[in-house]
Amino acid sequence: MSRIGKLPISIPAGVNVTYKDNIVTVKGPKGELTQYVNPVIDVKVEDGHVVLSRQDDEKQSRAFHGLYRALVHNMVVGVSEGYKKEMELVGVGYRASNNGNIIDFSLGYTHNIFMQLPAEIKVETKSERNKNPLIILESCDKQLLGQVCAKIRSFRKPEPYKGKGIKFVDEVIRRKSGKSAGAK
Repeated sequence: MSRIGKLPISIPAGVNVTYKDNIVTVKGPKGELTQYVNPVIDVKVEDGHVVLSRQDDEKQSRAFHGLYRALVHNMVVGVSEGYKKEMELVGVGYRASNNGNIIDFSLGYTHNIFMQLPAEIKVETKSERNKNPLIILESCDKQLLGQVCAKIRSFRKPEPYKGKGIKFVDEVIRRKSGKSAGAK
């Protein structure tokens, strides 16, 4: 049996979970999320817990069991606590500023890059003297937040020699040594 799938999801106070026509809807203080669930998986909402079970033991059903349990759990955590990602711009002259949900990146290209963020994501940029600029993204949707962070990172990926680029704050970049000096 799926070790992830069989775990019940506890519903915190202030969060409402409903299941109708293969759609799970989770409402909470941070927002509302919906997710389609394959009909092979049964969803039961009972006395403060969400329990997912599968109808048969097919390989695809076992895969869906753990997948949908994880997705519903991420939705419950998202609408109650929310998700937060911090990204850091490492490099001379790399800057970011935001005006509402539009971020303006200066990353060493000839023109600035402007990115319109979805309405579900809140953004904040910080630039302090002698520190790398920070971009702080918050959302209740973990999938959307990860997708936006991947898009931002793709503008200037961290390179292994000097470590310049856009990276997550807690990320460790594996560094390479440059040309070996004096090799004959």
